Amino acid sequence: MDEITIIIVDDHPLFLQGVVDALSLESDMRVIGQASSGEDALNIIRSLRPDIAVLDINIPGLNGQQVTHQVAKEKLATRIILMTGYDDREQIIHAALAGAKGYCAKDIESKDLSQVIREVANGKYAIAGRIFTRRELDRWLDDQIEGSIRTYSEPGSPFHPLSKREMEVLSCVVRGMSNKEIASLLGISHQTVKNHITSILRKFSVEDRTQAVVYALKHGWVKLLDKE
Repeated sequence: MDEITIIIVDDHPLFLQGVVDALSLESDMRVIGQASSGEDALNIIRSLRPDIAVLDINIPGLNGQQVTHQVAKEKLATRIILMTGYDDREQIIHAALAGAKGYCAKDIESKDLSQVIREVANGKYAIAGRIFTRRELDRWLDDQIEGSIRTYSEPGSPFHPLSKREMEVLSCVVRGMSNKEIASLLGISHQTVKNHITSILRKFSVEDRTQAVVYALKHGWVKLLDKE
């Protein structure tokens, strides 16, 4: 395998330096950039085009999920590995939906992180401590979501608390569309889209779009999209 070029993104300098130092010991890897925010990460990815970007999921500005989605949207070749301080199944699901190729806890051993990077660079997916092909990951995700769905129903139809228009907006959010893109598709104003999203978050009692998508997936109100 050719040398794997990597950037590391984390807003904790000590952790960032530790990852850089550990990966620098690997003969087949070269760290070519560092960043501490989502915006800087995107700029570095666009300019340096590394093979792999290892991102803390909770970096300032654009978070790791948002950076991952933007990289996928721009069809950049860099493969994203997200790292988190806590292992949460809902976050894993949305990380994969956003386009992450890897997802691991920040307490991972350096030798295991190096192996994850090699697998991801080789076209595999390293999620939840396992290595998948694309087909295997799709099957695993379907099983995870199916297993977490709870049935809510009323006579004659599935129950959900959203209006028809809110469901349309939610479906667009699941597809990773921006407010501007949703407004254009549905023929409504940008402010109207923001109002609908605010209403969705309030009705779901969640704080952001990622949580809203995972909540809707868990309850079966939207389906996992077909993936390339």
